[in-house]
Amino acid sequence: MTDTPPQTEAVLRVPARPADVNVNGDIFGGWVLSQMDSAAGVVARERANGRVTTIALDTMKFIAPVRVGDILCVYAWVDRVGRTSMGIHIEAWALRQMEDFRMEKVTEATFTFVAIDEGGRPREVPS
Repeated sequence: MTDTPPQTEAVLRVPARPADVNVNGDIFGGWVLSQMDSAAGVVARERANGRVTTIALDTMKFIAPVRVGDILCVYAWVDRVGRTSMGIHIEAWALRQMEDFRMEKVTEATFTFVAIDEGGRPREVPS
């Protein structure tokens, strides 16, 4: 595992709040997944120059918990482009503000998006 986040600007930076905790007191994994999908959607929409939809998520492994007070920093980039689909790789990092302001990778995954037209049908991704 790398110990530094990608050297690009985070697509999304969101504070983890008490309302987002699970029964263990950590931030609910579904909340993290939702933030990752939102960031991937921004990148996919920009690359497709229009509407997109999430159709798949490759293996997602939670590496470390996100805690209340952390800032979730989500990095996303286009990993591959097909005729109508795109793979968007996501890394989520926690900025541990309550500790020593260190960054720690908490999860990563690749989301697959399909470019769609106004009727919701697949369309080609522009080259």
